[in-house]
Amino acid sequence: MATPQSDTPLSPLRTVAVVGLGTMGTGIAEVLAAAGRDVIGIDVSEAQAAKCVAALEASTARAVERGRLTEQQRAELLARVTTGTDLSAAAPADLVIEVAPESYEIKQQIFRELDGIVRPDAVLATGTNALSVTRLAADSAHPERVLGLHFFNPAPAMKLVEVVSSVLTAPAAVTAVTDLALDLGKEPVAVGDRPGFVADGLLFGYLNQAAAMYEARYASREDIDAAMRLGCGLPMGPLALLDLIGIDTARTVLEAMYTASRDRLHAPAPILKQLSEAGLTGRKAGRGFYTYEAPGSGTVVADALTPREDGPSAVGRPVRSVGVAGSGTMASGIAEVFAKAGFEVVLAARSEEKAQAAKARIGKSLSRSVDKGRMTAEAAASTLDLIRATGTYDDFADVDLAVEAVAEDLEVKRQLFTTLDKVCKPGAVLATTTSSLPVVACARATSRPQDVIGMHFFNPAPAMKLVEVVRTVLTADDVHATVREVCSKIRKHAVDCGDRAGFIVNALLFPYLNNAVKMVQEHYATLDDIDAAMKLGGGYPMGPFELLDVVGLDVSLAIEKVLHREFRDPGLAPAPLLEHLVAAGCLGRKTGRGFREYAKR
Repeated sequence: MATPQSDTPLSPLRTVAVVGLGTMGTGIAEVLAAAGRDVIGIDVSEAQAAKCVAALEASTARAVERGRLTEQQRAELLARVTTGTDLSAAAPADLVIEVAPESYEIKQQIFRELDGIVRPDAVLATGTNALSVTRLAADSAHPERVLGLHFFNPAPAMKLVEVVSSVLTAPAAVTAVTDLALDLGKEPVAVGDRPGFVADGLLFGYLNQAAAMYEARYASREDIDAAMRLGCGLPMGPLALLDLIGIDTARTVLEAMYTASRDRLHAPAPILKQLSEAGLTGRKAGRGFYTYEAPGSGTVVADALTPREDGPSAVGRPVRSVGVAGSGTMASGIAEVFAKAGFEVVLAARSEEKAQAAKARIGKSLSRSVDKGRMTAEAAASTLDLIRATGTYDDFADVDLAVEAVAEDLEVKRQLFTTLDKVCKPGAVLATTTSSLPVVACARATSRPQDVIGMHFFNPAPAMKLVEVVRTVLTADDVHATVREVCSKIRKHAVDCGDRAGFIVNALLFPYLNNAVKMVQEHYATLDDIDAAMKLGGGYPMGPFELLDVVGLDVSLAIEKVLHREFRDPGLAPAPLLEHLVAAGCLGRKTGRGFREYAKR
């Protein structure tokens, strides 16, 4: 068997064959031609090859309309692309990129045929995101020239390209395709050969957990998707993304990941198999988790699962005044939100001094809004006047809704709810903002558990649109309706979920963050490459390590422990590296060092 050679640089990859002219292959062909490469497009289907040409003509015509290309540049780009159905057309290629269906049999057959067609120094790349590059390389006559080149969809728009080496790949081949990716205007990330690589390796575990959450009827598809868009700033919710990717494709990727990892988080949720085998594979079929206007359409249409617009049937209780308990950032942010919506707010803390400091923080926040032109000075002054700061919870006697925003410690919260039970009037709604503790434990600290509910705001509360509304098995219907109505009045998007660890957002977010830590711990990829992969390949506003350092490693570890304790899944056990950093006092930005180091303020 040939061994990797590192001392022979390859000639520039000027002529590239693309085998498989579906959506991804067509996109890759466009990117290559736009960068001045000669492209040989090959597909077993003559119709698909013609469809590729039509798609390129339409795409480049749009580019001309938008001023991105001139007519001459368009003509030159299209002239650089030839298409056909015979694999022998790849003979002059310096690089062949295979983008055939995710099947070892199909891909291995292509690579075996290419061995007898292309030059010995030509590089062979597979576009797989689920199959073993090593296994494909080992079956080739020249395994040292085989690697993975994983573009993301849509290829012209997405910046990330994962360059995947096997133990057999020659460094010169890696260098050549990395240089090509840079020349295409992409950001290449070097990764080793394991299913999913970096971006999909993290993304598909998260998507699988979302599918399982929906299958368990924990939350509606609309609420799961809205929670992740609004709570994490993601461009799409996980179930809508599964429909876009293709549910059958997701199942294939997850099966490959599970075969390699035996991590239950990667075991495909049964609903993925059910939908796939029923032909409900997502947008391309016109129906998946959602129903679409037509196959291939992205327009969602109402179906039997679409929520009724008239909302819950129960009538809520009247709410004029709100008590907010706490003096931290979250408490002051929530008080500001309610006051801006016209509610009278009692802001209570353990001392008058702490309460006044929290009100002063709100005043500064409102001043910044005035400076940015978001509100008038008069509106800011009247908003602040609606907030009364106090050092005693006795002043909650007349509030209609009491919102607890104290430390994330169950005993502290239980003691507070015992106090609220004594001071709040009958019929007042009592809400906790906990992000990970059981709401029912707070409810049981009172004599009126039917009046207790979770209202999980996200930080910073004035900016973040999401509130997770958490019902316990004891919460009254009219209490739930009250909180939904209040969320509407304060212009927040409410999502419903049950009382279990992590609710929607944290239950999906933190296993993903934990898996990113495991990748670094196992020396599979660097912090920078993982962060880049998730921002460029997944559209995430922050990479996982940027986010962990912002949230706080101690907070993250505590949430991971709660999830592991609740679900008893070994895959949810906190990564030892996270535990070691917390033990060392490296908690993120707040201490100046977490996964990265930060300049002291």
